[in-house]
Amino acid sequence: QVQLVESGGGLVQAGGSLRLSCAASGIILSTMGWYRQATGKQRELVATITTGRSSNYADSVKGRFTISREDAKNTVYLQMNSLEPEDTGVYYCNLVYPVVGRNYWGKGTLVTVSS
Repeated sequence: QVQLVESGGGLVQAGGSLRLSCAASGIILSTMGWYRQATGKQRELVATITTGRSSNYADSVKGRFTISREDAKNTVYLQMNSLEPEDTGVYYCNLVYPVVGRNYWGKGTLVTVSS
């Protein structure tokens, strides 16, 4: 059974940093990523990383966020620097098996950036 557990969210002032972690269990290694959802808005892509370490970022976070993975620990990270109030939202970890079209989600971790 696939489980994704996020951690590392919290309250931070604008300009600050946070590091999110997502620990996965019951998985076969595949592309993983982070998405976020602000109140009243749709869930949006933040960053993804393949097993080959190829990464993709939303334009709004390029240069500020870095996604990485540690396959030995089945963990993916999101280092978030220069945080802005617009980064506030619930951040969800995602695991995708594109060949079979299966997506798995964690329960999310809340990030709040105060101005």
